[in-house]
Amino acid sequence: MGNRLSKIYTRTGDDGTTGMADGSRVSKADNLFSVMGDVDELNSHIGLIRAQLTQTSTDTIKETDFAQALVIIQHLLFNIGGELAMPEYEGVNAVHIDWLEQQIDAMNSTLPALKDFILPTGSVLVSQLHVARTVCRRAERQAVLLQQQRPQAIRPTAVSFINRLSDWLFVAARFCTDPEQVSEVLWDSQVLQKFSDNK
Repeated sequence: MGNRLSKIYTRTGDDGTTGMADGSRVSKADNLFSVMGDVDELNSHIGLIRAQLTQTSTDTIKETDFAQALVIIQHLLFNIGGELAMPEYEGVNAVHIDWLEQQIDAMNSTLPALKDFILPTGSVLVSQLHVARTVCRRAERQAVLLQQQRPQAIRPTAVSFINRLSDWLFVAARFCTDPEQVSEVLWDSQVLQKFSDNK
């Protein structure tokens, strides 16, 4: 998959284009690179989550394969980047989507029923998971746009994987909330009324 980099800068991108795996050059303004950038940003946020995870003392998390799941997700996101650069390369498939769904179901089975909206806050780890979730949603929007513009540029399985990953991140944020340290913060539907009452 590609050649090993021997030189970091080439100056060939100074004209606003980027070289593709097939030798063609594409404008950096192309939506393809919006998707690539969002996926790369998401992968970096997953890296931050892994760093946060090493600092948590939540036994529930340590007793699961949650940390290993993050490693796998990073590799699969990198694979999606490979798919975008090389359309003939298949980096994710239906098996990976099924795996995410199994992970979601397993985590969700340990959680209380969600009866209201929750705010994206809590511990640093939980907050970082929510940040990753929002970046994942943006990546999905850009991926869908690219799919509409040029269906051959992105595989449907990649779009589905990104969609399911955003669900995984949402459930993971709930899963990593330690009720002994910080509770989920529910959306308060009466917040506007409270402001009115204080006038």
